[in-house]
Amino acid sequence: MKRTKKTGLPMEKMVLGALLTALVVVLQILATVTTFFGPFSTAIALVPIVIGGALCGVTIGSWLGLVFGVVVLSTGGAALFLGFNPVGTYITVLVKGIACGFVAAISYKLLSKINNTLSIVTAALLCPVVNTGVFLLGCRLFFYKYATNIGTTVGLGTEVNGMDVFFALAFGNFIFEIAMNLVLSPVIIRLVDIAKKYFVKKQR
Repeated sequence: MKRTKKTGLPMEKMVLGALLTALVVVLQILATVTTFFGPFSTAIALVPIVIGGALCGVTIGSWLGLVFGVVVLSTGGAALFLGFNPVGTYITVLVKGIACGFVAAISYKLLSKINNTLSIVTAALLCPVVNTGVFLLGCRLFFYKYATNIGTTVGLGTEVNGMDVFFALAFGNFIFEIAMNLVLSPVIIRLVDIAKKYFVKKQR
């Protein structure tokens, strides 16, 4: 495979990364305008992040996660939190996005030596776990003192306070993301297998 001078990545993976970048943007914009749970968007762009991490490695996986975070911020997906702590919002959203792609790519790389199906399913599950986990960590670090106000703003009631607010906001999204990734895991496995065969042929 030809490698680009700037990144050192094979050209085919760079092209695939560009296509997946566009898909992440489109899916996350769609998620922003079709919010199902709470005041922030569901991360339906996690699937192409998993695919990119599996096929293209840590660099592309992390890049796709970063793009996911940028789209969330630019489309108002985190508008509620921006009103309380803009710096904390940017840090939380961008870090959780990058972490999603990084962990998906690393877990796939490590487990693919054992079993391809196991590695993809694990990556698909870890992606939303990391997304929600970093979100909750960011909430504890940057928004804990605003919890009661945030709970009142979204209609959870003033009696709800502390991390209960953020668990309540994250729960529906987390279940949806886990379910979606599990349902789409067979599709992801099939796409990864096809792409890997293509890459092997290009190397010959």
